[in-house]
Amino acid sequence: MISNLRWGLLSAFLLLCLLPANAQEGASTQKLDAAQKPVVSATNDAEYKIGPQDVLRIDVWKEPDISRVIPVRPDGKITLPLLNDVQASGLTAMQLAVSLRDGLSKFLTSPQVTVTVTEINSRRIYLTGEVTRPGALALLPNMTVLQALASGGGFTQFARLKNIYVMRTENGKQVKHPFNYKEVVKGNLAEQNIPLQPGDVIVVP
Repeated sequence: MISNLRWGLLSAFLLLCLLPANAQEGASTQKLDAAQKPVVSATNDAEYKIGPQDVLRIDVWKEPDISRVIPVRPDGKITLPLLNDVQASGLTAMQLAVSLRDGLSKFLTSPQVTVTVTEINSRRIYLTGEVTRPGALALLPNMTVLQALASGGGFTQFARLKNIYVMRTENGKQVKHPFNYKEVVKGNLAEQNIPLQPGDVIVVP
């Protein structure tokens, strides 16, 4: 019995010693898996034009001091070491990568640059007024006024559905585009159900 008791105590001791090691190994494996996960672009559209407030990941091979995740400023530019201010808005990720490569070539030998759009914040429209869920919406391809209103959760009881309008900046000026909801849903005034553009504000009075 003494031998069995000693053997039982020894087994329990060994089990306790091994548990932390296994736990640490599991945590290390989780960290490794997380580190190995690839960065997924916010868009798979190679023709997507970068806009203000989008977030970019700039990777310069073997240059960690230059590589970084950076937002595009409201003026459409980003700031990087060696290059200072660089125009990003209006370019595709590939075009910006070429621009950065050309600029860095003055300081580095054959720099390899990759640009990834990690967050799209520039392509938004806004709902305001007598809607259930006012605020910003991601602008989907070919989204119309009616589709955007459907994302607003409906109207309040005070909404004047015949007097809705879209506020849009055109040539530096604010322009109103009328939208009569009651007529559009009947199939009339289809020309008022215009495709939306980034920055449009749909006002439901």
